[in-house]
Amino acid sequence: MNKIRVIPRLDIKSSNIIKGIHLEGLRVIGDPQEYATKYFLEGADEILYVDTVASLYGRNNLFEIVERASSDLSIPLCVAGGIRSIEDIKILLHSGADKVSINTAAIQNPLLIKEASEYFGSQCIVVAIDYKIWPDNRFRSNLNKTVSKGKNDRFKSGNHYQVYTDNGRQQTGIEAYEWALEAVQLGAGEILLTSIDKEGIRKGFEIEFTKKVAESVPVPVIAGGGAGNAQDVVDVVLNGKADAVSIASILHYNDITINDLKKNMSKNGIPTANHYGDS
Repeated sequence: MNKIRVIPRLDIKSSNIIKGIHLEGLRVIGDPQEYATKYFLEGADEILYVDTVASLYGRNNLFEIVERASSDLSIPLCVAGGIRSIEDIKILLHSGADKVSINTAAIQNPLLIKEASEYFGSQCIVVAIDYKIWPDNRFRSNLNKTVSKGKNDRFKSGNHYQVYTDNGRQQTGIEAYEWALEAVQLGAGEILLTSIDKEGIRKGFEIEFTKKVAESVPVPVIAGGGAGNAQDVVDVVLNGKADAVSIASILHYNDITINDLKKNMSKNGIPTANHYGDS
């Protein structure tokens, strides 16, 4: 097993970190630089910045935040939200980002993944897949009646997963597993899976789907959405085969530190790294 990364997720609106449930009902948490520095000192392996309103304005607005962070923090920074072109990626990388995560634009123009991975290298390109669980595949032809496991737990088997864009607001009619495979074929260097049903409710990750993707693609899979405690992280790594975990609520609300998360991972036989690359 490779060393498993712990990646704090900072959802940003204007100049503040925000947090919600199912990507909705957002509340202000605090200053991005303050929290990023705190997580860096605790042992974060990367920081994920998400511009939550970028799709509304058609561009990412995190340049200054990322530039400031890159001058102070010696860990990789990944930026998501409103990235629509090679030029957008250039600007973010020049601002100090090490990677970009694309979702909406990749759905609208899958060839952007191929073009970006060829231009910058696949290690710079993360494809984010925000998804909801469905009991069948009728969403392929009917995009107006969402049924998700977060609202109805009777769907225990035969699950399908629909991709959503625009920070979880827009249905696509695309099956998430098939899209993950296609994204990797096009050149994605990593896949970031976020369960909208699980996001923010702290009841554990979507393990079944994470495992299905992780066992089917040759690139790292990051699990996001649902961490409620240290055991949830252990479960998604050991049972869901995740290569990294993206975490927000339990860190933002001081339920646990990254140091303590990593200690618990180590006790369970999961190798971790600090930001200097040591075990």
